[in-house]
Parts: sequence; structure tokens; C-alpha cells
Amino acid sequence: MQYALITSLLLLLLSTSAQAQETRYISDTQYIPVRSGAGNEFRILHRGIPSGTRLTVHRVSENGEWSEITTADGTSGWVRTQYLMAETPARNQIDQALAKAAQLAAENAELSTELADLKAVREELEGDVDNADETLQTLTEELAQLKQISGRSLQLDADNRRLTEETENLRAQADMLGAENQRLQESLRSSAFLDGALAVLLGVVIAVVAPRLWPKRRRNDGWG
Repeated sequence: MQYALITSLLLLLLSTSAQAQETRYISDTQYIPVRSGAGNEFRILHRGIPSGTRLTVHRVSENGEWSEITTADGTSGWVRTQYLMAETPARNQIDQALAKAAQLAAENAELSTELADLKAVREELEGDVDNADETLQTLTEELAQLKQISGRSLQLDADNRRLTEETENLRAQADMLGAENQRLQESLRSSAFLDGALAVLLGVVIAVVAPRLWPKRRRNDGWG
């Protein structure tokens, strides 16, 4: 592991310029001191950076044993290159994995709650649908009844209109018959009056004419 890490660092030194900036992490060593220069003779600026600290590498010393770094909180200096690694340390990975697992568990719990709420809402909606179906069936039956009643009402209305028309026709015929009856009665009264007048006239004529129709008797006065 260490041999592979050293080999990787030497290849990195050969392929990059001295001023390139890269991201590195403090390895699993407990604490790494930060010095003011590339060597143990330089004073210590920071007693120790914890393992897994994320930092930026600005350059590497000519012998490759020291790297100039800057941490996220602004601490700058030189640390031994052997303590740096390109990948996240295992402890950080575990912590990140645990944090991610906790986050996923919280999200899972939240999703489970939402799922339970959605199931409750679905059951409620299914109940509403069943009630709606029953209501629709009831309304359909009532509508059918109303259609029947409406059809009967229309038939009754048509019959009523027909009977009204027939009644009006009969009433008109009755009025016509009444008028005709009155006319006949007046005609009969006129005919009776004429008959009476003719009878009186005939009597007068007979009374006047009849005596003339009988031959007169000659008087026997004894002179004959």
C-alpha cells in the first residue's frame, strides 16, 4: 500500500508542474503537524491536522517529501507528502456512508409516512367513489322514474288538450244546435200565427161568401 502510494506520488511529480493545485486529504494518521518550510528544521505552525482533513496542495518540494498545502479554514504550510492521499480516507468514507445512511433512513421514514398518508387518501377516495357510484345509481333510477312520469305527464297533457278541443267543438255544436232550435221554434210560432190568421180569414171569407152562394127564396106575397 505504501509502496503504491509513493510510486503514485513520484509519477504525479513527473507529470505535473510545481505550481499545480490539487485536492488531497490527510491520511488515517492521527495528527499531522504543519511547518513553515519543507523540512523538519522549520518551525511548526500548526500542532496537528486531524485525519481526513480536506486540503489543497499548491506545490511539492524537489525531493517530493514535502507538500505546501492550505486547509479550508485558511491554515497554510508544509506537511510530509507521505501523509497525503488522493482518495477520501476510510474513516471519512465510513462517516459519509453513515451520514448518507442516516439521511436515507430519514427520507425512507418520511416516504413511509407519505405512503401511509397516500394510502389513507386512496382509501378515502375509493370510499368516495363507491358513494358516488351509489349516488349515481340512485340518480339514474330517479331519472328513469322522472322520465316515466314526464312521459305520462306529456300523454296526459296531450289527452287534456284533445279533450279540451273536443269539448270546444261540442260546445260550438251545441251553440249551433241551440240557435237552430230557436230558429225552428220561431219558425213554428210564425207558421202557427199564419195558420191562425189564414183560418180567421178563411172564416171571414166563408161567412161573407157562403150566403151568396145559396139561392134566394122568392117571397110568396099572394100576388102571384
